[in-house]
Amino acid sequence: MALVRFYKPTLRRRDMDAVLQTMVDEKIGPGERRKQFLKLMAEYLGLKDGIAVRSYTDALKAAITALCLESGDSIAVSVLSPEIYRTVINDLGYKMVLLDISSEDGCISSSEAIKAEGEGAKAIILHEPLSQLPVNFREGALNIPVIEDITQSIGSEYGKLKAGMTGSIVVCALEEESLISTGGGAVVLAKKSEYIEQIKKFARRYDPYFELADMNAALGIVQLVNCEENLKKRRELFNMFSQAAMKSDVKQFGMRNLDFLSSGYNFPLIANSRPDDVITFAAKYSISVKRSFTQTVGIAFQDKFDLYPNAVIPLSRGVSFPLYPFLQPKETETIIKVLSHLPQ
Repeated sequence: MALVRFYKPTLRRRDMDAVLQTMVDEKIGPGERRKQFLKLMAEYLGLKDGIAVRSYTDALKAAITALCLESGDSIAVSVLSPEIYRTVINDLGYKMVLLDISSEDGCISSSEAIKAEGEGAKAIILHEPLSQLPVNFREGALNIPVIEDITQSIGSEYGKLKAGMTGSIVVCALEEESLISTGGGAVVLAKKSEYIEQIKKFARRYDPYFELADMNAALGIVQLVNCEENLKKRRELFNMFSQAAMKSDVKQFGMRNLDFLSSGYNFPLIANSRPDDVITFAAKYSISVKRSFTQTVGIAFQDKFDLYPNAVIPLSRGVSFPLYPFLQPKETETIIKVLSHLPQ
């Protein structure tokens, strides 16, 4: 059996027609398709306006700069946040403060955020790892702004809560492995005009080398058109994998409420044994499995139970299985088989 890849972009041959049409139109740089894609993203998330840019780091820099913080101010993030946060925050002249997660959803809780604000944090970047939503976070309880990163959660729902509803500013990467991909890039969106104005002001400093190209935006438009279809398939797979994992008596990472609708970024578990045992076991059946949080700001603290009691377990024992719409039936059957017989 061929190796089941950990990730595969949800691009169909017919989806490339939009990109080819952009090339035929001889307009592949920033233009009307970028504007159309940005409008569709804002509508999908219930936000007002923003920018579509060429990289995730560009988006993070624009979002942070829009907060108009003072040099040396502290920005709080969870220990499960991507390592790129550290680089961007340091490059902009700010300090990074690490917070523990909620054991229920893997995101920063209101209590942790309030504590950080009390200790001097001037902003929070709310990372929503592996499809999770911040059910224990209330922006209204804070007097500091929140940047919500929905890269891995866009499409997730829990009751009335949806990805993109919590932050003052919302960031979403559009890289190859993202739930919605333009082949590279990101969006920065907001509801309030004051933030939108600052975001666009930052973007104008780098014109014309900052905004997303039309060729990428054309791909993003197709991805949005297919978004609900892809989400439906991801959720079907997620439910099947959940039932299989129960046979191994293994715990899923994050939300386990039946009302939670996962975006299916991947299928994350907390290994009962060493993560490498699970990875090796899955490899025998040609399934690619990875540690979930090796590229995070908190990976060096996976033994610091006194500092981050809720994050230590996912940091040290979190593993993720492949989950994407293009999994073939035989591949799905094999993953289910592996999940049903995980090492204890």
